[in-house]
Amino acid sequence: MPKLLRPLTAEFVGTLLFVFLGAGSVVAFVATGPTTGSSIGPLGVALAHGVGMGIIVSMTMSISGGHMNPAVTFGLWIADRFDGRRAWLYVLAQVLGAVAGAALVNGVLPRTAVGLAVVGTPRLASEVSFMQGVWIEALLTFFLVSAVFGTAVSSEAPKIAGFGIGLAIFVDALVGGGFTGAVMNPARAIGPALVAWQWNAHAVYWIGPLIGAGVAGALWKAVLLPRS
Repeated sequence: MPKLLRPLTAEFVGTLLFVFLGAGSVVAFVATGPTTGSSIGPLGVALAHGVGMGIIVSMTMSISGGHMNPAVTFGLWIADRFDGRRAWLYVLAQVLGAVAGAALVNGVLPRTAVGLAVVGTPRLASEVSFMQGVWIEALLTFFLVSAVFGTAVSSEAPKIAGFGIGLAIFVDALVGGGFTGAVMNPARAIGPALVAWQWNAHAVYWIGPLIGAGVAGALWKAVLLPRS
């Protein structure tokens, strides 16, 4: 366990920061709504998630591999790039970090805005069904996890891991943010959901990302990773 202290701490702290920044950007969006004339808007929320994760991945890559996401850990396990026992510990650290990050959002940011934003808990748009939400999240996560393999895992990857992964999250958020919140990360979903005790369609944010990550991991293992 001592040799896992550094990577598990990095995953905990990194996920805490990501959830605080991501959920906090949703609270800021609500707090600076259209009536104030200074809303950060959906583009600002997408940038907060993408740029925030890009920086977090860059700063933790050499310590833990910069996962910050149970779906990423799952995809790497499917591709035989990560040990199963270690994967469970990573997921536990990520979930605990997400809960801590959401608790900070709830405790530090203005209470009215936090309540209106439901602590930044993702929700499906009214016109999106449960199964539509699952497939949207699966497709978005497939793109994200493919970006992880192509920019960080492959021996042929260019040295742009944090930048590439952050951009993938940004683009996904632009496409899917209005439909599902474009979470692609079960930890990002469960932290605010637990603090706000808001579980409506929560399973979407586990089923969809795990499907997308699993398919991406299997594809990269079978075909796209270099044979050497």
